[in-house]
Amino acid sequence: MLPRRVLAEFVGTALLLVAVVGSGIAAQRLSPGDTGLQLLENAAATAAALVAIILAVGPVSGAHLNPVVTLVDRLFGGLDSPTAGAYVAAQIAGGALGTVVANLMFDLAAVEWSSTERSGGHLWLAEVVATFGLVLVVFGMVRSGRTSAAPFAVGAYIGGAYFFTSSTSFANPAVTLARSLSDTFAGIEPASVPAFVLAQLAGAALAVAVVRSLYPTVAESAADVVVPHPTTENGRPPSRPRT
Repeated sequence: MLPRRVLAEFVGTALLLVAVVGSGIAAQRLSPGDTGLQLLENAAATAAALVAIILAVGPVSGAHLNPVVTLVDRLFGGLDSPTAGAYVAAQIAGGALGTVVANLMFDLAAVEWSSTERSGGHLWLAEVVATFGLVLVVFGMVRSGRTSAAPFAVGAYIGGAYFFTSSTSFANPAVTLARSLSDTFAGIEPASVPAFVLAQLAGAALAVAVVRSLYPTVAESAADVVVPHPTTENGRPPSRPRT
């Protein structure tokens, strides 16, 4: 069972990066000189693809596609540590592969380190906000019993966050790392990556506190992130600690 779930996370995250990076390259070529239109095209393609990917792999792995979501799910007791570690490794590897594939699809070098600097307190704050909102949306949908709508809620949130955050809402450490491999519209220089990841972790930590306050019994539904996935004991992991 675990290999299937890890494969789903790998493939899903790879496809997500194909969408993010590929649509960014296409937008640059289709709408040269119009950054606003480029961002709209990038956001729309990413949001639509994200919904489809979650629907496709969610029944297998829960469609985390994001180390932050996996770590929070582990904290709430939805996953054990070995599974969480395997998920994160698959997400990082899948993201890297997806970026390489996107580069190659547009006749670019397989790996071209980004030169786009994304640094500054305003961008780090934006990543805190973007990640906080994403975690709140994911676990809020789960706890309120609306997992069937979660793919659409997550896609809508990410699409919107492209525009209401100054960082264009990376909100995902695996995505952030992978986007450093492409010197295109969606890229981020490697030197800017650590601060973005730290900001994302900070946003997730804040969201954990808020989710626990809003939904005190969140652990009872933690295994359903982002949509219900197979576990080992009556649809839930055994011996889940209460939070």
